Amino acid sequence: MKIAISATGPTLDAEVDPRFGRCQYFVIIDPQTMEFEALENSSAMAAGGAGISTGQMIVGKGAEVILTGNCGPNAYQVLSAAGLQVITGVSGKISDAIEEYKLGTFSASQQANVADHFGVGAAPGMGGGGMGRGMGGGMGRGMGRGMGRGMGMGGGMGAGMMPPVSPLSQPASPEQELETLKTQSQALAQQLSEIQRHIEELEKKTR
Repeated sequence: MKIAISATGPTLDAEVDPRFGRCQYFVIIDPQTMEFEALENSSAMAAGGAGISTGQMIVGKGAEVILTGNCGPNAYQVLSAAGLQVITGVSGKISDAIEEYKLGTFSASQQANVADHFGVGAAPGMGGGGMGRGMGGGMGRGMGRGMGRGMGMGGGMGAGMMPPVSPLSQPASPEQELETLKTQSQALAQQLSEIQRHIEELEKKTR
């Protein structure tokens, strides 16, 4: 069998990318032999329809299981219609995620866990590259829905960079909302780490 994992890089040491449709890479791996191929996601910077086109690409690669941080409704529909098992809320290193899958830690998601256009965001304003794509992931519509009411994360930190916040298409239970917020918190921590690393690299170049 083949497992497709949204990834921040083309190796097993890369982190799971919290976005599906707009992730930077996919690592498609046989969990038994650990043989894998890495694909750059050509839809990552698409103006629209990234979830659908990315889902169709993964279906075409013969994957049976998807491991990712978050999956929107359009991508979920494409994947589930093709019979793929979608597992969201995954984070950490690709190699660790595979081991957890083998242990049966994960359970399949029954629906999308973020609103449409999750991950669309700061790429043009941030100057493109990994920096822009990273900022868009956890700070967009998903975080605004859960955190915007109490802490102002949706409007304050995303102003000028993210599209307007929209709620999930279906009302979530407190358990689902908690799980979504935990996932997005992990995604934010990962993205902040990537941003800090990028800042340090730029500071070295400017010295």
